[in-house]
Amino acid sequence: MMEEEELEFVEELEAVLQLTPEVQQAIEQVFPSQDPLDRADFNAVEYINALFPTEQSLANIDEVVNKIRLKIRRLDDNIRTVVRGQTNVGQDGRHVKEITRDIKQLDHAKRHLTTSITTLNHLHMLAGGVDSLEAMTRRRQYGEVANLLQGVVNVLEHFQKYMGIPQIRQLSERVKAAQMELGQQILADFEEAFPSQGTKRPGGPSNVLRDACLVANVLDPRIKQEIIKKFIKQHLSEYLVLFQENQDVAWLDKIDRRYAWIKRQLVDYEEKYGRMFPHEWYMTERIAVEFCHVTRVELAKIMRTRAKEIEVKLLLFAIQRTTNFEGLMAKRFSGCTLTDGAPKKIEAPPPSTNPFLEDEPGPEMEELTMDKGDLDQPKKPKVPENPFHGIISKCFEPHLYVYIESQDKNLGELIDRFVADFKAQGPPKPNTDEGGAVLPSCADLFVYYKKCMVQCSQLSTGEPMIALTTIFQKYLREYAWKILSGNLPKTTSTSGGLTISSLLKEKEGSEVAKFTLEELCLICSILSTAEYCLATTQQLEEKLKEKVDGSLIERINLTGEMDTFSTVISNSIQLLVQDLDAACDPALTAMSKMQWQNVEHVGDQSPYVTSVILHIKQNVPIIRDNLASTRKYFTQFCIKFANSFIPKFINHLFKCKPISMVGAEQLLLDTHSLKMVLLDLPSIGSQVVRKAPASYTKIVVKGMTRAEMILKVVMAPHEPLVVFVDNLIKLLTDCNTETFQKILDMKGLKRSEQSSMLELFRQRLPTPPSASEGPGSASLTAPTPEQESSRIRKLEKLIKKRL
Repeated sequence: MMEEEELEFVEELEAVLQLTPEVQQAIEQVFPSQDPLDRADFNAVEYINALFPTEQSLANIDEVVNKIRLKIRRLDDNIRTVVRGQTNVGQDGRHVKEITRDIKQLDHAKRHLTTSITTLNHLHMLAGGVDSLEAMTRRRQYGEVANLLQGVVNVLEHFQKYMGIPQIRQLSERVKAAQMELGQQILADFEEAFPSQGTKRPGGPSNVLRDACLVANVLDPRIKQEIIKKFIKQHLSEYLVLFQENQDVAWLDKIDRRYAWIKRQLVDYEEKYGRMFPHEWYMTERIAVEFCHVTRVELAKIMRTRAKEIEVKLLLFAIQRTTNFEGLMAKRFSGCTLTDGAPKKIEAPPPSTNPFLEDEPGPEMEELTMDKGDLDQPKKPKVPENPFHGIISKCFEPHLYVYIESQDKNLGELIDRFVADFKAQGPPKPNTDEGGAVLPSCADLFVYYKKCMVQCSQLSTGEPMIALTTIFQKYLREYAWKILSGNLPKTTSTSGGLTISSLLKEKEGSEVAKFTLEELCLICSILSTAEYCLATTQQLEEKLKEKVDGSLIERINLTGEMDTFSTVISNSIQLLVQDLDAACDPALTAMSKMQWQNVEHVGDQSPYVTSVILHIKQNVPIIRDNLASTRKYFTQFCIKFANSFIPKFINHLFKCKPISMVGAEQLLLDTHSLKMVLLDLPSIGSQVVRKAPASYTKIVVKGMTRAEMILKVVMAPHEPLVVFVDNLIKLLTDCNTETFQKILDMKGLKRSEQSSMLELFRQRLPTPPSASEGPGSASLTAPTPEQESSRIRKLEKLIKKRL
């Protein structure tokens, strides 16, 4: 019974003393032990069995129990010692805390004592400093005052929280009074040295004034500003007298003298007074800036009074000299005095660049030269902005209408000169090696435009730029009308030149009036020039938007002028197409007048085909070579010609009636020959064979295949009727009643025979698909171009066998 109770007690004890593995591991690291009692997996039963392995060993049980009790007592003593030791630690902590409190009190006392000593020292320094300051002020010892005053002001800041103390407040008032007295005294000294009226005191600046400026740096900023203002005003007083409005040197033609005067004054200032003012006052720059402000006001006043005397050359001369001076200012000064903030060093532009030009140095204002060039030049890196740009030249902006009117007149004269030169020199010579020559006048026009734009942007980037853009638009349209459209071969009977109607009339020998080689080259040259103008006008618009103020960008739009040049291009292409198209008309007329029902055998291609091919070989190589630089427009010419010639050929084909079987075979052979020539048209007569554009090939294949299908239907027997009609509908998917009627006429059928066939055609004609059905089934059986080409080749073989 006792054993069971002991076992239960051991199990309960183990459950209470169960530790986590982490805690147990930490204990073993701190207190390593080999005693089984210290093991985490201690088993009491195993431990007892180990002590008493046999019944005989139970004889020593009393001895073992005594040892265990002794060990328990030792553990109790150790525990008791540790607990009592923790009690002593708490008492020691309270003792230490009391010591710390005493130390803190001593620290506070030390800090208060230090503050008191420092404050007394400051008070002593302040009192002594104020006395010295007042004495030095009376003796004008500004060199010593400058350092002393700054120190007194700094010390006085430490007493701001003690201003309630009468003695401190009294010292503060004495300092303020000394500062006021110093300010008034320094201003009086400067007034004496540089009186507002009269001449400057001879002998230059004294050391007293130089030291006074150092004192002014410490005083109220208004003192420094007043010194600067009075000195600059006195320094420029002579300028206002010399260049009064009623003086001859005040007018724009002698504007150079103004800038020469200030240059001399600045040199004089540097020699005499450069060391008097502190460097951080930037006095040289301030004098120059004030000169600029005064000059701008004076020039604006005199130009308002004598506005009628301002001519463009005089205005541009004055602007050029003024902007040159502003550029010189930017090289010499940083521009830090132009802002209200604290002066800071700003890097000046490098002396080798002109900072207010973004692209390139502008032309001389007096005259615009005519050098070759282009607007589309690589952009040059921007140089630092000129902070002085416009500081004087802004006054010229209200009078820039004189410049704009002058450019209007100059451009009008330039266009008139282009017209006269073209009449005198004639059209450009044919150039089949390098393509159609661009008229040199267009390059001259845009070079002049560029110079005007750069020049005007130097003068203003505001409303004058918008006015100049309007002038540009005006003369772009005039160039398109007078130089380009005006020199195209005439298309009206009243013009006295070649007319489109004359191209449609036959002359002796079945020939028609065609454009000469020179006229074809001229049309191509005008087309190339219009394309150049179109591209360059777009660049001009972009450049203008770069130059103008951001708020005015939306008002620059040259779309209308670009559309005008596009119209010139379209008209030029149409003229080329009409010329070749009209040259082919006699051949097509001859085709329709032939007696096709009397043709007895199939031979080589007919004479009319040879005539068409001859005209194509005459015109197309010339046009292609002269449009080599504008390949896309040559492609447009080919497409427009195909779209014009093929429908006309089919219409003449319908006029060939009646047609015998052999005649139809001959026509089919001719049609195939024309188809091959048209497919080869873009590279005909060229040593370099290029694949024709897919868009052009598609048009030719579609149109000429339809002509071939018409002839195949004509060749097919019309009996039985149902089969004939169904085959026709399959071959000509777009066939209608009118086309069917024409085909029956080509077959030579009588009207009485046609009635029943027309009725059957209407019945068999499939209805158009509804919107929900998509492509109609009737078009699914239409032969592909490849299938038709194969059929044509078979027909050719058959014809050759018959021959």
